[in-house]
Amino acid sequence: MPDDVAPLDLLALLPEAWRGVLTPHLDPARTAALGEFVAQEYATATVFPPVEDLFSAYRLCAPSACRVLILGQDPYHRAGQAHGLSFSVREGVSAPPSLRNVFKELGEDLGVPKPRGGNLDGWAAQGVLLLNSVLTVRQGTPGSHGNRGWEEFTDATIRALDALESRVVFLLWGGYARKKAALVTNPQHVVLEAGHPSPMNPRGFLGSRPFSAANKALADAGLPPIEWERPAG
Repeated sequence: MPDDVAPLDLLALLPEAWRGVLTPHLDPARTAALGEFVAQEYATATVFPPVEDLFSAYRLCAPSACRVLILGQDPYHRAGQAHGLSFSVREGVSAPPSLRNVFKELGEDLGVPKPRGGNLDGWAAQGVLLLNSVLTVRQGTPGSHGNRGWEEFTDATIRALDALESRVVFLLWGGYARKKAALVTNPQHVVLEAGHPSPMNPRGFLGSRPFSAANKALADAGLPPIEWERPAG
C-alpha cells in the first residue's frame, strides 16, 4: 500500500455493540489485511457502497435487536444503487431484478402491494440484518472483492448471532448463502433456505414463502413478527 493511503480500522468503524461481539470471532491479522485492501481500493478505484455506508446494516440493526438475517452475496455494482444493505437500493433508484423478485414473492406470500421504492431500511429498523457476504465491490465488476477477507468478517457475524439466546431466523437465498447454514449450530435458531431471487434462477425462490415462514418461526419463540409491508423507514 502506498504510504499516503492509511489502512481502514474496520473494527473502529463498527458500532460498539457489534465490535464487542465480532472481535472474539475475528483473526486480527486477517482483519488488518482486509482493512488495508479496502482502503487501497477506495483510494484507487470507484467502490460501492460509499465508505460512509459500509456498515449501514450493522448501524441500523444492533445485535440485541436482530430477529432475522437476510444474506446476500456482494453489493450492487452500478452507481447509485448500493448503500450498505443487502438487496436494498437508495431512495429514488429503481428496484434491480433480484429485488423485484423479492417484492413479487412478498406479494404472493403475504398479499403485500409492490412497494413504491426499493429502500429496505424499514426492515432493518425492525431487527432484520440485511447483510452481504462481501461488503464492497468495484464499480461494474461483480465479485471483485471476493476472497479478500470479507467472508471471514461476515462469517463472524453469523457466529455472533448464533451465540444469541433469543431466536434469530436465518434466510439464506442462493447457493452462496446456503453454504453458511453450517455456521448456525444453536437449536434455538431457525434456518430457512431457498434459491436466489435473481431472474437467472427462476426456480427455488419464487414460491418459497420466506416471509410468512420467518414470522411463524418468530411467533413460535414468542417474538413479534416483522411487518414486511413496511420496507421503507
